[in-house]
Amino acid sequence: MRTLVIETATAACSAALIEDGAVVAAAHEVVGRGHAERLLPMIAGLPDGGRAQHILVDCGPGSFTGVRVGLAAARALAFGWTASIAGYSSLSLLAAAAFRANSGIATLASVIEGGHGEVFMQTFDAPLCATSQLASLRPDVALARIDSRFAVGSGVRLIAGLDPAHADGAALPCAADAPMLPAAFTALAAVPLYGRPPDAKPAAA
Repeated sequence: MRTLVIETATAACSAALIEDGAVVAAAHEVVGRGHAERLLPMIAGLPDGGRAQHILVDCGPGSFTGVRVGLAAARALAFGWTASIAGYSSLSLLAAAAFRANSGIATLASVIEGGHGEVFMQTFDAPLCATSQLASLRPDVALARIDSRFAVGSGVRLIAGLDPAHADGAALPCAADAPMLPAAFTALAAVPLYGRPPDAKPAAA
């Protein structure tokens, strides 16, 4: 079965076609903003226009707009292609890629930029076992929870006091890394995983 992977939760925008656990084709750009303008042309540039029997999409946490762009595209394509759809977390994908790139690391913290000066963070043990729940944290609280773990992700730059030798602040999720995720990490419902309650609340009746 061929799977289209969509990644738009952070400053990166990427798409990949995977078949039998191998990447058939992929595209990846660091766009900052503008995922909505780049994603569909990126998918169209893949073999067969990216058409697949299954779609795997990053549900977050990450950029509010980016997450919604990816999910909207995934749902529309799944409907048009009569494809199945599921989700994964940006934090688990970061962790899987970091463990693969750094075989000597036994435990790490995936950290990406959140809102209001906070970071989204989750800890993992190798090869990929979540050891905490997703949390939105102040940088000082995140630093204490990271402890001696390796830290990876865009949120690293917001955390003062991290040892640069034990951190990678340049890492961004990439759709082509999706084959590294165990099946249990690719079965989320295709709904937003925002990581924190919404800032706006309905007015009291």
